[in-house]
Amino acid sequence: MNEFTRRDLTYPPIEDYAVIGDCRSAALISLAGSLDWLCLPRFDSPALFGALLDRRKGGRFAVRPSVPFTSERRYLDDTNVLETIFTTAAGRVRLVDLMPVASEAEKRSELWPDHQVLRRVEGLEGEVDVEVVCEPRPDYGRRIPRMEGRGALGIHWEDGADALLLRSEIPLELSPDGSRAVGRAIVRSGERRWLSLVYCHGEPAVIPPFGEAAERKLEATVRWWRTWAGRCTYEGPYRDAVVRSALVLKLMTYAPSGAIIAAPTTSLPEWIGSVRNWDYRYCWLRDASLTLQSLMELGYDEEATSFLSWMLHSTRLTWPELRVLYDVYGGTNVPEVELGHLEGYRESRPVRVGNGASDQLQLDVYGKVVDAAYEFVQRNGRLDRSTARMLKGLGETVCRRWREPDEGIWEIRSERRHHTYSKAMCWVALDRLVRLHEGGRIEVPVERFRRERGEIRREVEARGYDEEVGSYVSSYGSEEVDASLLLLPRYGFVDPASERMRSTCEVIHRRLGVNGLLFRYLEEDDGLPEGEGAFGICSFWSVDCLAMQGSVARARKTFERLLEHANDLGLFAEEIHPESGAALGNFPQAFTHVGLIDAALVLQRTEEGRPTRYPVHGNGRVRIGVGGREP
Repeated sequence: MNEFTRRDLTYPPIEDYAVIGDCRSAALISLAGSLDWLCLPRFDSPALFGALLDRRKGGRFAVRPSVPFTSERRYLDDTNVLETIFTTAAGRVRLVDLMPVASEAEKRSELWPDHQVLRRVEGLEGEVDVEVVCEPRPDYGRRIPRMEGRGALGIHWEDGADALLLRSEIPLELSPDGSRAVGRAIVRSGERRWLSLVYCHGEPAVIPPFGEAAERKLEATVRWWRTWAGRCTYEGPYRDAVVRSALVLKLMTYAPSGAIIAAPTTSLPEWIGSVRNWDYRYCWLRDASLTLQSLMELGYDEEATSFLSWMLHSTRLTWPELRVLYDVYGGTNVPEVELGHLEGYRESRPVRVGNGASDQLQLDVYGKVVDAAYEFVQRNGRLDRSTARMLKGLGETVCRRWREPDEGIWEIRSERRHHTYSKAMCWVALDRLVRLHEGGRIEVPVERFRRERGEIRREVEARGYDEEVGSYVSSYGSEEVDASLLLLPRYGFVDPASERMRSTCEVIHRRLGVNGLLFRYLEEDDGLPEGEGAFGICSFWSVDCLAMQGSVARARKTFERLLEHANDLGLFAEEIHPESGAALGNFPQAFTHVGLIDAALVLQRTEEGRPTRYPVHGNGRVRIGVGGREP
């Protein structure tokens, strides 16, 4: 449990946050009951509450005891509904936080607002003096609203098409300038007090009732999440961690379109005081394709269909070229802008919105997207004519562009290079298209694709491996390594048990490993000042590689040690401090949770003697082994 005082306005550790969401947006809530991050009406909208990035200017919605307290929390089993228990000298209260979701049938039975945060305070023992502070700061704190009290209808703020309605069973008062609502009340054992924040954008405002109606909304939300979690087909030894990761990934899926974002936050630093602060509230095709495959592995085929539909829609304007990232509706206009008025998390400047990586060339994206479609077909998915045409076009683009240098998977901001992993993923794209053609699923210029596939392999083996280093290398002519090379056997480019791959794995662990964690790279000049943590997903990739090489006991030990770096709720950020274990970077991060799921699945299958999902290639021929099955 953590101890707090009511005047604690320092920045909480990143791992002190929990996330709630409704598959349209998400809120981060601290151990002290403060909602410090919320963008509405969607993940990439301007923040309404942003104390996460500026404790003075950002705004918050806090519900907590007014006296010193300790707190502990959990998610209600198999849900994204948060429960925090506060203990004071005089008693205990439970705070339940959710963003309501339900089936369409349940929503039709009564009127639901499109965007709502619902909070319930319940007395458990004795009595607790509870305080409420609500200070919205729209547009990343650039606007200070003047709210108005409307009696039984609550507190209201309106600006053009935007409207905010705050209602509370704890009496609230407005500050003289109307920018802040505060209140206090004694909550005794057995009492319940509800609070509701409703946001409207261009639609009629709905004023939802409290009491039984609010309880029904809570029950419907719990039921919705548990129904979804119950579809998970994984029954291995790490089920709790896997289901929690799946719930995180589902929360970061934008329901109206099927897009999957990388994280619900922006500008949480990869190292405190660093300038490596990026906006991850968009859909990276690579990340989303990995997420898609993980969800398919767990039995969530509906999400796969939705994502492929979104991808077809989103890439139509850039086809047959792919952009690195898109917004949740498939837009590509996400210019990177610095918000100079915000001090950043623990003064880590700059705060950025938008992402300059959208204009980069990252050739590995083609392989990841085509591979995701291939896996979809392997699970009896059907490719319609438009999707087949799209995939063929991507193959043509790969044939035309694979010889070019690119910024690569790590989005370097220096000169373009011939990245080994990018070339290998171009091979993956053509390999999967050839397989789909041979299986009668699509028609492609197969002889050309086979020829280009062979040329890519020959070049990578000749220029992407350094005999003196004893490893595949980050880029042609370099002696450095990066963690993406651990994925080469995952996609069947190389046999995991081959001498080259075993040596590569050893070099990566020796050069990039610290305290059981892996950095993505260390010596590469990426165009930015030094300073970042160990990369969460890279550490999970090492589990995959070790298990596929037969070092299952070592892989399991590594995996279980990695699980210890989750916060108390099972959530992971993008990076991990190699010494303290503190979370770094945007939070929670889809990439890391995908790595966890994949590692758990690989461990389960190798220990059971079953093949993984990955086809393994040796000398150009497909064979069955630890890593593969026939396509």
